[in-house]
Amino acid sequence: MRISTQTLFESGAARLGEVQSDLLKIQQQVASGRRILTPSDDPVGTARALEVTQSQSINTQHGVNRQHAKSALVSVEGALESATSLLLDVKTSIVAAGNGSLTDSQRGFLATELRSRFEALLSIANSRDGMGNYQFSGYQTATPPFAETATGAQYQGDQGQRLLQVDATRQMAISNPGQAVFQGGGQDVFNTLKDLITLLQTPVVTPADAAALSSGLALAGSNTDLALDNVLTVRASVGTRLQEIEALDFAGDDRNLQYTQTLSELQDVDYTQALTQLSQQQFIFEAAQRSFVTVSGLSLFNFL
Repeated sequence: MRISTQTLFESGAARLGEVQSDLLKIQQQVASGRRILTPSDDPVGTARALEVTQSQSINTQHGVNRQHAKSALVSVEGALESATSLLLDVKTSIVAAGNGSLTDSQRGFLATELRSRFEALLSIANSRDGMGNYQFSGYQTATPPFAETATGAQYQGDQGQRLLQVDATRQMAISNPGQAVFQGGGQDVFNTLKDLITLLQTPVVTPADAAALSSGLALAGSNTDLALDNVLTVRASVGTRLQEIEALDFAGDDRNLQYTQTLSELQDVDYTQALTQLSQQQFIFEAAQRSFVTVSGLSLFNFL
C-alpha cells in the first residue's frame, strides 16, 4: 500500500493539532485552577458538582434567612424588655398608691404618671421593626396592632405568626401576635392600667371608698403580675429562638465548609499532577513539531 505525500502531511497535521489541543487544555486547567472546564471533561463529576453547588446555595439562603430572623427577634426582644421595665414601674406605683397617708391629689399625681406609662406601653405594642412593619400585628404588618379605647385598647391585628425557613427542616416564628403578648395570660394589661388610673382619680371620702381603693389596688397588683409573667414567658420563647439560631448558624457554617471542600475535590486541579502533565505535553508537542517538519520535508529530490 502506497501512502501519498499529501496523506502523510494531513496525518501529521492532524496529530499535531491533537497534541496542541491537549497542551492548551492543560494550560487552561492550570490557569483557571479548575480540572473540569466543560461538562464533557467529566460528566459524572459535573453533575455532582452542580448538585453540591445547588445545596450550598440553599444553605447560604438559609443563613441569610437566619440573619433576618435574628434581626426581627432582637427587635421583638427589645420591645418586650421595655415592656418588662414599664410593668415593674407600674408595680412600684401600685405599692406607692397603697400608702394610707396619701391624699387624693397625691394619688392623682400617680394616676398622671400611670397615664404616661399607658401611652408608653401602647407605643411599645405598636412599635415597628427595622423594615417598618408593625411587629405585633400578626400578618397585618401595615396595620397598627392596638387602638386606644375608653376602657383600654382594641387589638386590630390577627393571630398569625410570620415564619422564615431558617434550615432545611426548620421554619421559625419571627413574630408574636400582640393580643397574646399584651392581652393574654388571663388579663388585659391595657384594661388593667385604665382601671387603675380611674381608681386613683376617684376621691376617697368614706371608709367604703377606702376599702374599694384597697381591693382595687390588690386586683391591679395581681393583674399586673399576670401581665408581667406573660411578657416574661414570651421573652423566654424569643430568647430560646435566638439561641437556636446561633446553633443553626454553627451547623450551617460547618455544612458550607463541607460543600466547599467537596467542590474543591470535584473541580479543582491537582497542580502537582497538572504541572507534570504540562511538562510532558510540552515535550510531546515539541517532538511532534520536529517530526512533522521532518516528514513534511521528505521528497525524492532529497535523494537525487
